[in-house]
This record gives sequence, structure tokens and C-alpha cells, in this order.
Amino acid sequence: MKIDTVLLKLAVILAISLGPALSGAWAQAPDVTSAAAASAATPAPGATDTNAVSHTTKAMNYRRVGGATKVSLDGTALLRGAAGEAKVEPKNNRMHIEAKFVHVDDPAKFGLQYLTYVFWAVSPQGRAENLGEIIFKAGDGEIKADTDMQTFGMIVTAEPYFAVTQPGSMVVLENTVPTGSYGTAEDIDATYELLGPGAYSSSNTKIDDAIFGIDRNTPRELFEARNALRVAHNANAEKYAPAAWAKAQQQLSAAEDTYRQKRDRKLIDSTSRDAVETAEEARVMAVKQKAQEDAQAKIAAEKLAAEQREAQARADAVAEAQRRQQAEQERLAAEQAKAEAERMKQEAQQAAQVAARQQQQAEQAAQEAARQQQQAEAARQAALTQQRAAESQAQQAAQARATAEAETEKARQATAKAEGEKAQLRAQLLQQLNSILQTRDSARGLIVNMSDVLFDTGSSTLKPGAREKLAKISGIVLAHPGLTLQIEGHTDSVGTDEFNQELSGRRADAVRDYLAQEGVPASSMTAKGFGKTQPVATNDTPEGRQRNRRVELVVNGDAIGKSASLPPQGGGASGSSAPGLPPAGGGNLRGVSTQPN
Repeated sequence: MKIDTVLLKLAVILAISLGPALSGAWAQAPDVTSAAAASAATPAPGATDTNAVSHTTKAMNYRRVGGATKVSLDGTALLRGAAGEAKVEPKNNRMHIEAKFVHVDDPAKFGLQYLTYVFWAVSPQGRAENLGEIIFKAGDGEIKADTDMQTFGMIVTAEPYFAVTQPGSMVVLENTVPTGSYGTAEDIDATYELLGPGAYSSSNTKIDDAIFGIDRNTPRELFEARNALRVAHNANAEKYAPAAWAKAQQQLSAAEDTYRQKRDRKLIDSTSRDAVETAEEARVMAVKQKAQEDAQAKIAAEKLAAEQREAQARADAVAEAQRRQQAEQERLAAEQAKAEAERMKQEAQQAAQVAARQQQQAEQAAQEAARQQQQAEAARQAALTQQRAAESQAQQAAQARATAEAETEKARQATAKAEGEKAQLRAQLLQQLNSILQTRDSARGLIVNMSDVLFDTGSSTLKPGAREKLAKISGIVLAHPGLTLQIEGHTDSVGTDEFNQELSGRRADAVRDYLAQEGVPASSMTAKGFGKTQPVATNDTPEGRQRNRRVELVVNGDAIGKSASLPPQGGGASGSSAPGLPPAGGGNLRGVSTQPN
């Protein structure tokens, strides 16, 4: 046991005894560590956490007891074998404490940065008061202290030096409130904070293992002073508290000089403790200044973000107004085109009716001519004059038939003209859609290939780019009343059949619902999911699966000529036609997601 303690103390000496010769060169310390020092410096689990953590202990109102009270202090999970007892007694409106401790290990077991133990009183409100340093010999120690607190709990922590102002996370002993008539117990419900061990970690400062022959009789107070400056340096005290940092360096240098000159031990201890207190003051000032600096930077960043969000909102509002204006103009133009087509259709219908009447008259005339010819033939022998008259009537009938046929041809041409108007409107619609997305004509109708309509992965949520394109499509559809939309969702083969069927249905429903929100009549749309049952490419390659992940919209209507309602064929012509080629027939609108299902 004694050999282990000696080796551990030697490791502490090697880690901390850099002395004043290195006090001005913290940032230039070499990145070299011996195997022995690295092994001894390994912190306890969680030692790399530099954030403050909350802790709870028990408090007791000693003023109500009216006399001396003895309280036990038990070792925590960090030091289970340790134990202690404190006697608390009121004296002159203060509480006098006499405490004794046994079986307490060297603090360096928790890391090279820990050199001593500190006794604390903690109020129910979370205020921690440093009652003093506990000096141990062979694991036993005692301390006498006074506090103004009337209700408090007591803890012991391992610390890098005696003058710390906030307890560290290495709580090794804490009091237990006795049961019975003693005072009143109160819970401190996580109201005081422990400084994370990362603030003291020796890994934050490189230790030069080339320093050998260190004086092993160096006073512990001088070790603590060196350690205090190292901790203050870790907190950037030279940047945020330069005056206090410079004063601490001077005090440490004076303590080192006093020790080298082998002057009085009390003077060495006094100057070392002055350096510790000044270094702790510099560390606290640096922590507060750094917190203020971080808070100001956060406020500035939040202000900039708010300004950027406001500017983006204004830009979005302008863009939306422009989009709505353009959609309204397109709707008016489509209504005018529809009215012109309706007028031409009515004219064609009237011409067809006239042609039908003329044809009927011609047929009646032909029948009459035949009857007259029969009568003339019967009376041919009776009168040559009547025969010639009958022949003349036959010639007139032939002319009437020719006239009727001409009228019929005229009616056919009028009908063809009406169909041409529909084809012209179909081509116009194809051009409008193609200005937004790649569009082609097919046996099923107009097919718009939306290769950049995206959904969130595994979701039916439309991405902003998809909503923008569908909004434009809705404007064109609304500009041509009478059009119908067949919305069909498809997936690749990744995932289960049930998941793909549901996902394809939800994506088709999402497109239908968004178009309905944009004003497209719900009665003119249907939505259905086909899952993975109708691929247009192989599912063995990423490219094939990307093509199979799609949503198709089939557009039809009287205004552009109805097409046969054909079910989508997996891997058929509609999936393999070259983009942009206009096959004859109806149409669909296909959205292909470039993301996995």
C-alpha cells in the first residue's frame, strides 16, 4: 500500500511540477507524454465532461436543535471505504463545525489534477461555501470551521487546490441526516451545481515528460499553486482576466523563488496560497467573461437569423403574387379559347343539320324520279312526249343526287374542321404543359413527365419543389374546364407489398389533395395506388428503381378529344416511349421521385 502511494505521488509530482520556468509558455508545451504519465493520468469515467452537473444531498436546520449535534458523513460510490463524523454546535450566531475523517485515499487516484480535499457547507438554496482544506495523514484528517448558515448539508470533494469557489464533481463524502428529534431535514432538490472534471483535466494541458530529477520534497502548497495556474490557463484567464493572471504568475514565481532559496516554510506556504487564491479569482473572472461573450454572440446570431427570415418572407410574398397573376392571365386566355371553340362547334353542328336535310330531300327526289320513270316506261308506248318528259325528270333527279352528295361532303369537311379545332386546342395544351414540364402525346393522352417531383423519403409529404410545379399545373387545368385527371401512384420493389401499396396510395392522394387545394374540382380527379405491380423498368438497378418511383396523372376531356381509358401497363409502351415524342392518343401526368420509397 505504501509503495503504491509513493508511485502515485511521484506521478503527481511529474505532472504538476512544471514550476515558474514554464508558467509563461503554456500554449507552447510539447505534445509528448510518457507511457507511465499517460497511464496515471487516465481520468475516471465521465471525466471528459466539462459541463456543470447538478447534485442533491440532505440539509438540516441546526439552530432548532439548541445544542451540539453529531452527524455522520458516508463515503460515496467514488470512495466507499471512507467515513467521517462532524460535530455542529451554535456559537455566537454562527455554527462551529469540528469534523474528523478516516480511510480517505490520496486524491490523485481520481486524476493527476486532484491534489487535496475541500470541506463544503451547502444551503437549501444551492449556495456552496468553502469551509477549508482537509489535511490527511495516512488516510485520516480533521478540520474545524465556522459558517453563517443555519440550515445546510456537508460534503467533501477532491479538488486541484484549496481555494476553489465551486465544488467539483468528485464528491467523496456527504452527510446523512440523523433520524429522531434532531432539527428538521430538508431536501436540496438539485439546486447546486458541481463543476465538471473537464475543467481540471490534465489532458487539457500538455505535460513535458523530459523533466526529471524533480525535488520530491516540494511542499504540497506549491504543487497546488502550480495546479491552480494550470487550471486558470485552461479557462483562458490570460485572455479574459489578464491582470489577475499576471498577478498570479508573479505570486507563483515568488513562491518558487522562496522555495529555491530554502526560506521559512510558512512564507513558502503563504506565498503559494496567495497564488492559488489569485489564480482561482482569475479563473472565475474568465469563466464569467467567456459566458458573457458567448451570450452576446448568440444574441447577434439570432438577430441576423431573424433578419434573414424576414427578408426571405418578403421575397416569397412577391413571388407568390407574381405566380397568381400569371395563373389568372392563363386562365382568362384559356376561357377565351374555349368560347371560340364552342362557337365553331355550334356552326359545324348547324352545317351538318342542313346537309342532313338536303340529303333526305335528295333521297326523296330520287324515289320520286324512279316512280315517274316506271310510269313513263309503262306509258312509253302510249306517248313519246311523256317518255321524253320522264327522261328529263330522271336527269334532274341525277343532278339532285349530285347536289346532295356535294352537301354531304361539305358536312363531312365541317365535321373534320371541328375535330381539327380540338386537335389544335390539344396541341396548345401540350405546349403550355411542356413550358413547365417535359410533355408528350401518347395513346392514353397528354403525358407530362415530372422527373423532379420529390417526396420525403418513405413519406407522402410533397417537397416544396413538387408543390410549386403542381400549383402551375393546376392553373393550366383550371384554364381548360372539362378536363379530368387520373392520378396513379407507383413504387419500386424495395419494402413489403403492403407498405408499397399504402405508400403509393398515400402519394397519389397527396397529389390529388394538393391539386384540390389549388382549386381543381375534386369531382374531376381520381387517385389510386398500384404499389410495385406496374414497373416501367427493372428493379435490379438504382436507375430502374428511380424510374419506377413515380406518380402519373392522366389528363382527358371533350375539349381536347377523349381518348380510350386504358389501364397503365407495367413496362409497356407508356413507360418506354422516348421523352418528348408525341404519340397519338390521350394523356397522363407522371411525377417521378428521385428518392427511395
